[in-house]
Amino acid sequence: MDSNTLLIALALVLIIEGLFPFASPQAWKRAFLAIMQLDDSQVRFIGLSCIVVGVLLLWWLL
Repeated sequence: MDSNTLLIALALVLIIEGLFPFASPQAWKRAFLAIMQLDDSQVRFIGLSCIVVGVLLLWWLL
C-alpha cells in the first residue's frame, strides 16, 4: 500500500461523507441533532461497530 492508495481511500471517504448532507441537508441536520442526544457510550458503540465492519470488509476484500 503506497501513499497514493491512502489518498484515494481518504478521497472516497470524503465523497461518501459529503453525499448525505449534499442530497438532503434538512435530514442530515435532524440526524446530527439526534446523534447529539445519544450518550457517550452509545456513540462509542456506533464507532466501534463501524470499525469492526470496516476491518471485516477490508479482511474480506484483501
